[in-house]
Amino acid sequence: MKKPLIGMFAALLFAGATALAGAPAAVASSPAGAQARSVAEAQAPSQDQQAQAVAAVNFAGTVALSNCSGSLVRLPGSAATDPALVLSNGHCLETGFPGPGEVVVNQSSSRTFSLLNGTGSKVATLRATKVVYGTMTDTDVSIYQLNTTYAAIQSSYGIAPLTISASHPVQGTAIKVVSGYWKRIYSCSVDGFVYRLKEGSWTWKDSVRYTSSCNTIGGTSGSPVVDASTGQVVAVNNTGNEDGQRCTDNNPCEVDQNGVVTVRQGINYAQETYGIPACFAAGNRLDLTRPGCALPRP
Repeated sequence: MKKPLIGMFAALLFAGATALAGAPAAVASSPAGAQARSVAEAQAPSQDQQAQAVAAVNFAGTVALSNCSGSLVRLPGSAATDPALVLSNGHCLETGFPGPGEVVVNQSSSRTFSLLNGTGSKVATLRATKVVYGTMTDTDVSIYQLNTTYAAIQSSYGIAPLTISASHPVQGTAIKVVSGYWKRIYSCSVDGFVYRLKEGSWTWKDSVRYTSSCNTIGGTSGSPVVDASTGQVVAVNNTGNEDGQRCTDNNPCEVDQNGVVTVRQGINYAQETYGIPACFAAGNRLDLTRPGCALPRP
């Protein structure tokens, strides 16, 4: 995670919050990014649809927050008439970083998001009704529910949501990190997985490590990480080791099953999202008691 801007954010340096000179105000902490694509249908896209979707990775379906990046997303079982969801990082919440062990569920929110088209132009302002889920424990994720449906967004703006994959990402997979905040796309591969990624007070499980070409910066926090072969979201970008320090804010370290610590300066990371679909019932309703749901509970 990169340095936040104000107040309680000032102590943390998550990979997306570092403010750059001349950059838009209020860049939040931590890095991340991804593409836009998918369908507004209840069914998963066909192979032909997937092939067309990933032919050219662009910004359609990504969003810009006031301090981070994010994306309009659907679950594999979502219907076009379901309330739409936006995915970002837990450390991008407007209420500040959740503390270790803290989980936010169904918290009222009127936050707005700039919806982008394929070229990165803003086509609409979307508004949340609540934070469905948010945490920085085990993962770093926030999920907002909007006051509109996928079908309404598709009809009004021609933008379809990205689909969150229900499968664990695979080492070596080509990925795209698409930042709606900076309107920038990073291309690299999944270098591997980290048993435990520790940064300051937070610990994340089974994190994605990028190859070095995804050199994400502040403001890319919350960007979707898209599998370039399927067009589906496999992770959400969130942090990187900036200074080579060991397990400190803005300098996450890798910890293996034996407790051995490895520091990789300049390398960036994301948190997997394949476990999210198991925690939602029909109608995009969050249910943390569902079989297979492993997201932390309040």
